[in-house]
Amino acid sequence: MNELLWLAMLAVNFGCILVTYRFFGRTGLYAWVPLAAIVANIQVIKLVELFGIAATLGNIVYASSFLVTDILSEMYGRKKAQKAVFIGFFSLVSMTVLMNLALLFTPAPDDFVQDSLFVIFGFMPRIAGASLLAYLISQTHDVWAYDFWRRRFPGTRLIWLRNNASTMVSQFIDSTVFTLLAFWGVFPLGVLVQIFWTTYLIKWVVGAADTPFIYLARHWFDQGKIPKD
Repeated sequence: MNELLWLAMLAVNFGCILVTYRFFGRTGLYAWVPLAAIVANIQVIKLVELFGIAATLGNIVYASSFLVTDILSEMYGRKKAQKAVFIGFFSLVSMTVLMNLALLFTPAPDDFVQDSLFVIFGFMPRIAGASLLAYLISQTHDVWAYDFWRRRFPGTRLIWLRNNASTMVSQFIDSTVFTLLAFWGVFPLGVLVQIFWTTYLIKWVVGAADTPFIYLARHWFDQGKIPKD
């Protein structure tokens, strides 16, 4: 059942990205980036079993943000894509600060959500820091790498190359940075390796699956169907 839900979430996620781009253009993609960053960091604390391995949710939503920055790089250039990365990073920092400030308030006697909010938003500083740093480094690399491959292999036929070449490496960087910073010294080396590979495998599948969607976005852009900002 989890596998079917995972595939449904994958389809819904990519569908939402295309819808927001089709109707709101570049502004819609900018709006999606902080939404995806925040939702992914909430979902990531839920552990599920997928295809026989333990995995955290949030990987689909988070990995989809690479599709957004690749669309921005493809259609509008590196600077516009990098702007989206900074928007996402700022949203994560703001959410972390605001929600942890909210947890400092003494709840009323009838309050029933404080404990649940603490579980969701009271991340250890190490986990939050690892997530933020991994996001900034990997997304910045993705924007740079996509532009690198786009300049060397121009043309719409090779979109699949620059899309996958940039995303796969960037997700490798993301999984490496987060796993080491968040869990080094907490789990044995064997467990760290398992966490890394299961996380990266799921992100890799999501990254590979987004290729047809960037071609569709390019087609809409070339046909003049995307709103002008």
